[in-house]
Amino acid sequence: MEKTMDDPPISAVLLEHCNFSQVVFNSVEKFYVPGGDITCYYTFTQPFIPRRKDWIGIFRVGWKTTQEYYTFMWVTLPGDPNKESAKQHEVQFKAYYLPKDDEYYQFCYVDQDGMVRGASIPFQFRPESEEDIVVVTTKGKVEEIEQHNQELCRENQELKDSCASLQKQNSDIQAELQRKQEELETLQIINRKLEQKVEEQKACWETELLQLKEQNQKISSENEKMGVRVDQLQAQLSTQEKEMETLVLRDQDKTEQLQHLKNENGQLFLSLTEQKEQQKNLEQTVEKMKQKESTTMKKKQELMDENFDLSRRLSDNKIICDVLKREKERLEKENDLLKKENNRLLSYMGLDVDSLMYQVPPSDQGDARQNPGLVYGNPYTGIQESSAPRPKCLICMSDFDGICDHTLEQQHMQTCFLNCPICDKAFPAREKQIFDDHVFCHSL
Repeated sequence: MEKTMDDPPISAVLLEHCNFSQVVFNSVEKFYVPGGDITCYYTFTQPFIPRRKDWIGIFRVGWKTTQEYYTFMWVTLPGDPNKESAKQHEVQFKAYYLPKDDEYYQFCYVDQDGMVRGASIPFQFRPESEEDIVVVTTKGKVEEIEQHNQELCRENQELKDSCASLQKQNSDIQAELQRKQEELETLQIINRKLEQKVEEQKACWETELLQLKEQNQKISSENEKMGVRVDQLQAQLSTQEKEMETLVLRDQDKTEQLQHLKNENGQLFLSLTEQKEQQKNLEQTVEKMKQKESTTMKKKQELMDENFDLSRRLSDNKIICDVLKREKERLEKENDLLKKENNRLLSYMGLDVDSLMYQVPPSDQGDARQNPGLVYGNPYTGIQESSAPRPKCLICMSDFDGICDHTLEQQHMQTCFLNCPICDKAFPAREKQIFDDHVFCHSL
């Protein structure tokens, strides 16, 4: 996140009224080296929800209100605050804006109302002392682990991109399935309307047929009455016959209409059958879409499992790296104890550590013949001479420029030996191949 020139929201409320337990700062160092960028790591607690104008400031220890910040950076809002509240977040402060003195400072999380929601432990900005300098003997292994972690991150990103592509395909399939479902519902509505229309037409036909039967019964009854009164109604016979013919013709017309309605009913039944076939085809298409969706979900689950496995492997590598660091610290402590014990023994034997490390060789062969009992000659002989040769290391026989103090002597001794990071066994620096073979045997 780049630094902005806008002023952050502040408050004049004293720190006694602030809640420092809602944001937790992680991995805060005791001091930071000036001239370099620093990264602040923090985690939200479950009840706390970050907002757009929240910011993290660097305050000098002893501050009273949020108006006393030295510098600040805006925080980045998570995508889903409810799901990512336990996830560690970070913000980076550029070296240009950091304090230049060695006073104690601390990180503070301030919300957009100007209230402090979390504070870190105090730290300083000071250069690295000689006591903090350590010799890393497993630099190649750490670089290999970092390169492997970068490859895993790149593979994880590729898997995320593939998962996003599959999710897009799944959404497209879901949209197509929704469209097909809407078409199916439309066809079902049309089908129900047609069935309702057929039922209404059928009821109408049955009503008309019932009326025709009733009329036929009435005509038959009238014919019977006419037969009884045939003699009395002979004069009206011709008229009745005409009426009878008219009724017969009407009956034939009704019969033809009934036959025509039956034909229409048959055509509607065929149309209904075709619609059922179309519905069946649509159901088959929906089933295929469901199968494709199931296959896509299986692939997505496989990718998620593979992503989880890669994350677990990355966590294991981090744990191994931490173990190696702790082992290195333990070896350095043991080395310091051995050096102290060695100095104590030399003092007990009456030997000077500086004179033992940097013995001055005799000026000529005559002095060696005069002191045959000393392997390196008399250490006090060369001191009195003005033209004494430069001192040499008794281990690697290399010359020193000028007079070496105790600190330079310890640094030179560390460069003359190679310590195994596994078993703490020491090897001379000139036997590097034997040292590499020894370390390699531990990995078998």
